[in-house]
Amino acid sequence: MTLWELETKVFDQMLALNLRSGYALSRAAVRTMLKQGQGAIVNVASKAAVDHAAGAAAYATSKAAALAMLDSLAADVKGSGVRVNSILPSIIDTEANARPCRKRILRSGRSPRRSHVSSCFYAATKPEVIHGAAIPVYGDS
Repeated sequence: MTLWELETKVFDQMLALNLRSGYALSRAAVRTMLKQGQGAIVNVASKAAVDHAAGAAAYATSKAAALAMLDSLAADVKGSGVRVNSILPSIIDTEANARPCRKRILRSGRSPRRSHVSSCFYAATKPEVIHGAAIPVYGDS
């Protein structure tokens, strides 16, 4: 939907879903992690956070803002033992996405599967040297 057709209510809902929820969860989790001196926060963002498509103003804005927020959090906790990373998948090849995104998935040839995203999730949480990263999971799309 174009920006001029976008209802404020829908825009606010997208920000609440993709930005405010990550704020609330990260804020709550990071306090305990800082006390423990370790932990990992992984933001599942989207390729849309860095690749702003036409008709996706609310979604791209909310994902870009969430990515910026977690990047800032990563800078805040640097050196504390708490790591903060983001994963940026494109359209994930799932049954739920098959119908609405079929043309884009077919056009691209191959979209990431859940297993690809979970592999990146592991990479974002386990190696202690990965911090403040935005890990792309695009496939061919």
